[in-house]
Amino acid sequence: MASGDREIQRAAHRRGPTVRRVSSGSNAREAAAVVDAVVVGAGFGGLYALHKFREQGLSVRVFEAAPDVGGTWYYNRYPGARCDVESVDYCYSFSDDLQQRWTWSEKYATQREILAYINWVADELDLRRDITFDTRVTGAALDESTLRWTVRTDTGEVIDARFVVMATGPLSAAMTPDFPGLDTFGGQIYHTAHWPHDDVDFTGKRVAVIGTGSSGIQSIPIIAEQAEHLYVFQRTPNYSVPAGNRPLSSDEVADIKANYAERRHMSWRSGGGSPHVAHPKLTMEATPEERRAAFEKRWELGGVLFSKTFSDQMISLEANEEARKFYEEKIRAVIDDPDVAELLIPTDHPIGTKRICTDTNYFQTFNRADVTLVSVRETPIQSIDRTGISTSEKHYYIDALVLATGFDALTGTLAKVDITGREGQKLVDDWSAGPRTYLGLGTDGFPNLFLVSGPGAPAVLANMVLHAEAHVNWIAEAIAYLDDRGYAAIEPTAEAVENWIAECAQRAEATLFTQANSWYMGANVPGKPRQFMLFIGGFGTYLDICNEVAAAGYKGFELLKVP
Repeated sequence: MASGDREIQRAAHRRGPTVRRVSSGSNAREAAAVVDAVVVGAGFGGLYALHKFREQGLSVRVFEAAPDVGGTWYYNRYPGARCDVESVDYCYSFSDDLQQRWTWSEKYATQREILAYINWVADELDLRRDITFDTRVTGAALDESTLRWTVRTDTGEVIDARFVVMATGPLSAAMTPDFPGLDTFGGQIYHTAHWPHDDVDFTGKRVAVIGTGSSGIQSIPIIAEQAEHLYVFQRTPNYSVPAGNRPLSSDEVADIKANYAERRHMSWRSGGGSPHVAHPKLTMEATPEERRAAFEKRWELGGVLFSKTFSDQMISLEANEEARKFYEEKIRAVIDDPDVAELLIPTDHPIGTKRICTDTNYFQTFNRADVTLVSVRETPIQSIDRTGISTSEKHYYIDALVLATGFDALTGTLAKVDITGREGQKLVDDWSAGPRTYLGLGTDGFPNLFLVSGPGAPAVLANMVLHAEAHVNWIAEAIAYLDDRGYAAIEPTAEAVENWIAECAQRAEATLFTQANSWYMGANVPGKPRQFMLFIGGFGTYLDICNEVAAAGYKGFELLKVP
């Protein structure tokens, strides 16, 4: 095909928004705007999708339920909210101009600084004009005769799109446990995932925090500084490593910017999307002195990467035990009461099999006389009334309640959208026994429906910004491939999906990860199928697989023309 012919063909796919009449499921016909792609979500993934698709001439509409850009970072404004990936890595890499012009102030950026960055990028790239805010996508239905999607919103808008890209985020469906009497509580209730935009002052108040996952661990030390008394209700203790956060010096920033290309190269080839290199020896090959020195070095560097000090820590229980013993020694050294330490140190899973949290003086907070730790495992919460919380042992009078109770991860937000594919098949039904994807990018029966950073990919096991870029780049290249060859759609085969599910499961079973009742497994959601939902083989390895699939003419996908 001549280049001129290709451009004519692409232009046919890349028309600007128009209006067409589409079927609604009955005999009625209704007007719909026509675009090439609908993107759901305006976080890191959705914003880059908009920019990338625009660059290759596609017409795009983005829908965002929030009043502004940011996704997870728009909502999660709780005290102490920070990223656990270093700020200089947790930002877009596709534009060196953006990398060079933005300067991060701290090693681990606060929610406020990350949101400022996202807003800055949106303005620099003029993204807002194609984003519809305060609008939730409620449904997307495939028209099998055209292989196009009819997308509906809660404002009544109807969009006819060739592609639908779900950039809804793996941690965006907040969970509130069904505590008896919660609605009768007389004080203020806050959820860490839906924190007020105005500052919340707990001065002089008795406050309860339920949950000791990442958001609880980050917020508890700050709330404790304000509250008259803080009660922490813990069901499951979590491993957490000091962040070692600090301001970045001008010399550090200059050095990072001068060497960004190499830093990014290391990140793209790494296991988790950060420029981290494990110790050259396996854990038990190192001498005890070498092991301790390696753990000390990683501990001083701070953060979640402690679980990757040695490359076999998440494979060998013997190696993992060495990391656990070092960790426990460090934590016991900063907790005054041995009985409190016993409650705070996990014993039910290998270290790192649940995401290690990153904290600032979390464990030291329990040395305060005005902080009480309540083990919900030993004394379960039975009910909440107007004045506070009743456990099996006693009643706690409180003025404010903070729910740090986590998310229905990876699938929760997708399940809220009524996605209907071939022969009326609902995605929620197709995934009733667990998510089914090929490469984490799509699933059979749903042509031209793409997922960004969802189940079947490394997702939350990697740097989410680079992960989103990788997915969007792959999707954009696939669309160009279709257009160059006159295809209308791309769809995984059922065989490819089943093989990928089996490969992800096999890789997970070869590690220690399946030994934990984690949200990686869906274990935090009552009734959710237990399935390790992520690709565990490493970010760089995953990208190689995706690139090999594309290079082989999209092996495992069917390339379709309109029937």
